[in-house]
Amino acid sequence: MSGAKFVVALLIAAGLVFGAAWLIGNAYVFFAGYVVLQYIALATAWNILGGYTGYVNFGTAAFFALGAYTTVVLHKLTSLPLPIMMPIGGIVSGIVGLGTGYLTLRLRGAFFSIATLALAVVAQTLITNWDFVGGSRGAYIVRPLTVPLLGMDYIQYLFLVMLGLVVIVLATARAIERSRLGYGFATIRDDEVAAEASGVPTLRLKLVATTLSGAFMGMAGAPLPYYVTYLDPASGFNLAYAVNGVAMPLVGGTSSWLGPVIGAVLLGTLQQVVTVTISSAVNLLVVGLVLVAFVIVAPNGVLGLLRLRGGRHGHD
Repeated sequence: MSGAKFVVALLIAAGLVFGAAWLIGNAYVFFAGYVVLQYIALATAWNILGGYTGYVNFGTAAFFALGAYTTVVLHKLTSLPLPIMMPIGGIVSGIVGLGTGYLTLRLRGAFFSIATLALAVVAQTLITNWDFVGGSRGAYIVRPLTVPLLGMDYIQYLFLVMLGLVVIVLATARAIERSRLGYGFATIRDDEVAAEASGVPTLRLKLVATTLSGAFMGMAGAPLPYYVTYLDPASGFNLAYAVNGVAMPLVGGTSSWLGPVIGAVLLGTLQQVVTVTISSAVNLLVVGLVLVAFVIVAPNGVLGLLRLRGGRHGHD
């Protein structure tokens, strides 16, 4: 399928998802669906660096929260609409991603992962001590009941905006996967030393990966203040974003754009069910148990398991 046809297919799928949510007629469907869509965008963004390039990023919460706090700043200073705030949040997080990639260019493996974890700690400390965005007290965002021009409920609007972001992120991820850029990322993941010896511009490719990944994470976090209406460092830099950002691509499979989607839908939906039936306090426990199970049963994720079974049936 060509890139244009894939985008059309994504738009049709997005329309069907929104239509189905609308027909159900339950406001909670939009409220919970927003979280699942947010995780699809976040997991796909993580996979651009962690899956395609092989650099595991534990600083997901930092990029996500920077996008959210960019919205807080813009909300206080301007009256820009959310679809304009989101790219600005993406630019801020993308610049931080670029800086992170440049400063950690000589770090590989666990050392790079530790550096991204340190980035999250530093960013949270700075935000906690920045009074303009509320500091440790947090900031309240007054969310309108309806969208002025569209006249629709604001939660439905947030769902629609995040659905649009998911289309953009998935289209970008698939385009990368089938381009020279994606092949360059794969060479870094498979053997970075050999790639450098072969003349692959590894530094430039890593900078592109960290920038793109960070930017999409920031865009995914930008609508958060309007969703929760109260944002503090503990919620913005919540451990759940870092854990889910890593777990969802690993459960679905990191080799394709489809893997993070499968993982996010599976784990995101499961966590929403657990939140309603038991408690949100056990969400990370559920994610941990599912992740351990997949590491044992299907170390390459759902996609790897399906390929393995397809290969066995082919031999039979």
